[in-house]
Amino acid sequence: MSFQAKAAGLRNRLTELFVDREFFMRAQGEVRFIKISAKLQKRLATLGALVLIAMIAISGAALFGLIATGMEQNQLAAKQQRIATAQERVAAYRGSIDEVAKDLAARQDKLDRLYEGHFGPLNDAAAPAAEVDETTKKVSAMIPEAAPLARLEARQLAFVSQLSGLADQRSKRAEAAIRKFGIDPRRFLKSNEASGGPLIKAGNTKQDYADPRFASLAGKLGRMDALERLLAAIPTSKPAAITAMTSNFGFRHDPFTGEGAFHSGIDFRGPSGTPILAASEGKVTFAGVKGGYGNCIEITHRGGIVTRYAHLRKFTAHVGQTVDRGQQIAQMGSTGRSTGPHLHFEVRVNGRAVNPAKFLEANPDVFQAQADARNRTDADA
Repeated sequence: MSFQAKAAGLRNRLTELFVDREFFMRAQGEVRFIKISAKLQKRLATLGALVLIAMIAISGAALFGLIATGMEQNQLAAKQQRIATAQERVAAYRGSIDEVAKDLAARQDKLDRLYEGHFGPLNDAAAPAAEVDETTKKVSAMIPEAAPLARLEARQLAFVSQLSGLADQRSKRAEAAIRKFGIDPRRFLKSNEASGGPLIKAGNTKQDYADPRFASLAGKLGRMDALERLLAAIPTSKPAAITAMTSNFGFRHDPFTGEGAFHSGIDFRGPSGTPILAASEGKVTFAGVKGGYGNCIEITHRGGIVTRYAHLRKFTAHVGQTVDRGQQIAQMGSTGRSTGPHLHFEVRVNGRAVNPAKFLEANPDVFQAQADARNRTDADA
């Protein structure tokens, strides 16, 4: 059907809708005749439609105005939030300069102790240069008398950034050294021992504010501490003051049968009664007879590491005792499946025997990294 035909049909329907209408009304015995023409009906319908359209337009404009107002308010709130930190610090300085000075001084004392505890004595070379950021400039401009405090606060934030960088370096060094022993530090970091870190409150007690550098520093120091404590506890000290090894780790001819067999440790030959020493600090978790090992002691260290000392004559440590690196735990003997006085020394990581030579014969740089970690963690303790 063509457009002209459709338009003609619509006009016909409107013509049929608006026709002359006659009404008869009777009141007080009189009959009146009222006639409403089609033209008048069309005018009234048009007027009603225009009024309806106007009402819809007014309502839409009002709704749009509400939406626009809400958007402006949200934008204003976001803008206010962006400048809130600077305004809070300005308000804090303006409120009580003495109180802010005490707060910053106390925080600096905490940072100094934190540095000395993790990196050694603090000196002028270790202190970072002052950092004057946008907030510092604004505070100094608005409250000139607070400028020294603002610079001190900026210096503290720069100090925190430098501490974070040093913690990253120490963590990478410790992690590389741990891997040289064939240990995956990621397994250790998944444990709850790697969580935590120091609590450093930023800002003053009334106008406390969170700077992301403080939160980042806490996490990095916690990671560094966990890795260095693991490195420090790795058993690298010789378990006896002797150097004669009679059997290495791996496959060998069994001394009793002559057949090929796997040897899960290293044998050290020496006189009966020779002191047996803990290869690292840890807790004695077994002391007794264990099959072919004879009298045997096991020490559990960090990171799922266990050292085993077998064929002993006598125990000088007991289960549950915490021992230090180099502390005597037993005497050499020839108990169990043994051909003579010697020490069978094993290292197990997560239940699997590994070559102890990797622990006793590491590179000097690895030993130095471990010594630094021990010095730091011992000083902490």
